[in-house]
This record gives sequence, C-alpha cells and structure tokens, in this order.
Amino acid sequence: MPTWILITISAAFLQNIRSVLQKHLKGALSTTGATFVRFAFGVPFALLYLFGYVWLSGKDLPVFNGPFLFWVMMAAVGQIGAQFLLVHLFSFRNFTVGTAYSRTEPAQAALFAFLFFSETLKISALVAIGVAVLGVMLISVARTTLSIRTLITSTFSRTALIGLASGFLFGVTAASYRKASLSLEPTMVAPDYILQASFTLATAILIQTVLMGIWITFREREQWGCVARAWKPSLATGFVGASASFGWFMAMTLQKAALVKALAQVEMLFTFASSVFIFKEKINRLELMGCGLIICGVLILVLG
Repeated sequence: MPTWILITISAAFLQNIRSVLQKHLKGALSTTGATFVRFAFGVPFALLYLFGYVWLSGKDLPVFNGPFLFWVMMAAVGQIGAQFLLVHLFSFRNFTVGTAYSRTEPAQAALFAFLFFSETLKISALVAIGVAVLGVMLISVARTTLSIRTLITSTFSRTALIGLASGFLFGVTAASYRKASLSLEPTMVAPDYILQASFTLATAILIQTVLMGIWITFREREQWGCVARAWKPSLATGFVGASASFGWFMAMTLQKAALVKALAQVEMLFTFASSVFIFKEKINRLELMGCGLIICGVLILVLG
C-alpha cells in the first residue's frame, strides 16, 4: 500500500482524537481560545519533529524562498479563515446545510489545484471524491428533518454559501500547503518529504500562533488567563494536533491534496466507531448510507 495512504489514515485517526480533546476544552475556553491552543501548544512539537529529524538524518534545513513564503502564508491565513467560517455557522439555527457544504473541501481543492497549478486527476479519482463528499454530506444532514431535495434547493441560502466558502478556504489551504512544501525542493540537495513537511508545518504553525495571539490580545484578552489555567489538556491537544498536521503535510507532499483530503473522510468512520462502541449511540439509515458511500469512495480511490 502506498505510503501516503497509510500516513493519511493515521492523520485522520489523530485528528479525530484532537477534535474530541478540543470539545472538552470548549467548556474552559472560548471558540477562539480553543482554536488558539491547537496552534500555540503544537509549536513545541512541530519544532521537535523538525529539528529532531534534522539531527537524526544529518541533513541541512531547507532555505526560505519567495514562492514558499507566499504559499505557506496563504495556507496559514486560509486555514484560520476556514475555521472561523465553520464556527460561525453554528450561530445559525439552520447550520446543518452549511456544515454539509463545508465538506466539499476535497472537490474544491481539486478545482483550485487544476485552475492554479494545472494538476489533473484521473476519472476514477474524480468519481471517488464525488462519492466520498456525497457520503459526508449525507451524514451531516442525517439527524435532521432535511431531505436530499431540501439540501439541493438550499444551495443558495446564506448558511449554504458560508459552508461553501469554508470548504473553499479549506480546499485552498490544502492545495497551498502542498505547493509550499514542493516549493522547497529547489533549495534542497534532494527531495525529502519528511523534511519538507516538518519545515512547512513549523513555519505555518508559528505564523498562525502569532496571528491568533495578536487577535486574542486585542479582542479577547481574558482568554490568556483561561489558556494558562487549561494548560494540561491544551498540551495534549497541541501534541495530537501537531502530529495530525505533520501527517497531513507529509501525505500532501507525496500526493495531490484533493486525493489526500478525499481519503481523509475516513475520519468520519472513526467518529462513528467511537459513537457506537464507546458511547453506545445508535446510528440511523442515512448515516449508514453515508458511511457506505465514504467506504466506496475510499475503495475507488485506493484501487484506482
């Protein structure tokens, strides 16, 4: 099995754990605070991965260049914006449609990479992305009174447009991280996806920590005290979050971002496994159909 597939599945599993940890933090921190610790407490681990690998491999650090700085900045800011829009959706009573459309990230990443980087995908890959995205959207509306028809007719509602914008920014973020990582190759003796990924991660997470730190200082200063009191769970969140991101960056250095993000939908399967086996929750027919579509999409992607 290709390395990028194993790394992506591992990263999806870690991201599921990070999401659970962040939900626990929501009781002690605001949404901004909980998002901030994901980055800030991940910095030490991102630097550890980078300098630990440099020390073990005996290789030199890549050199900053214009294209790398442009794409990593775009990705870092885009990720914050996408997360903000996703959280903003929850302030609407009918946020479900928007959440479903935010899951179109893999398809939008493929479109962005095609338009700006001339990346193309096989027909089987496009089919896999479509099937997986449909499966995730089904799961997103499964516990509401919405129907497929309502989901389609609500395409131009305010929540749907915000969801699409969030999915677009997540897609741009994924494609930009890949471009940033690949932009390091001209400054290296030989390509090394682990070194490229760790360098990109360390740079991006430092940018995000500084930007969100400035925001909290001027807009939610009281969160600094809350973050300090919640340092233990925050440290766990930072470790798991940085580890998951390291996995994403390695996978996206090896493979096109749209394919990585399509395979990453297996995170939903991990979420449902937790719901059924740990929390003893029941899942309904639409959720089962959604899980089945995700599995079909993943199989098409892997076999294709």
